[in-house]
Amino acid sequence: MKLPRTAHTSHDWLLHDITHDFALEDVWALPTPGGPDDFPRLLSTFFERDFVSQANLPTRFLWAARWKLGALLGWDKEKDGLGTRVRTLRDRLPAELRDLSVGPEVGPPFSTLYTRENEWAAEMANRTVHGILHLSWVPDGRGGYRGQMAVLVRPNGRWGSAYMAAIKPFRYLIVYPQLLRWWERHWDRRATTPA
Repeated sequence: MKLPRTAHTSHDWLLHDITHDFALEDVWALPTPGGPDDFPRLLSTFFERDFVSQANLPTRFLWAARWKLGALLGWDKEKDGLGTRVRTLRDRLPAELRDLSVGPEVGPPFSTLYTRENEWAAEMANRTVHGILHLSWVPDGRGGYRGQMAVLVRPNGRWGSAYMAAIKPFRYLIVYPQLLRWWERHWDRRATTPA
C-alpha cells in the first residue's frame, strides 16, 4: 500500500542526515506483519530471493528493456556510477558509522550504505539518477510491526528528471504491485515453514 510521505519523514532515520539533497519519491507499506524483532527476517527475505526472476512477464520485460536501453544509450557505464560521477553517501556518514560493517549486500546495481537495528539503506548511481532504497521496520498502529520501503532520488539534470517522469506510470501500474505481491508470497512462506 502506498503511504504518505510522513510515514517516512516522521521517523528519526539516520538516512535523513545524509540525504538533504534527495527527493523522497515513494513510500510503501510492505505486507510483512510481525513482531518487534523481525527486521532481520525482513532483510533475509529480501536478500535470499530474486524478485525479478520470479516476477510476472510484464515486470521481467520492463527490467530487461531497461537494461537493454541502458546498454544502448550508455546509461550504466562505470564512469557514471558511485565513486566516479557521484560520491558515495557513505562519505556523509559519521566517522564512527563509516568504520562499521555495512551489512548484507543486495547486489548490483545497489551497494549497501549501512545496516542498523531497524533500518537498512543502499544506493545506486548511473547517468540518469543517484538513487536510494531504504527498508525499515515500523509499528503498524495495531500493536504489531511491518516492513516499510522508501525510494529517494537525485535526478541527474533535466534528462534524469524526464527519465523519472517517464518510468513513473510503469512503476505504479506494474512494478510496485508485483513487488508487493512478491513480498507477501515470500513472507507467508517463511512464516509457515518449520525451522
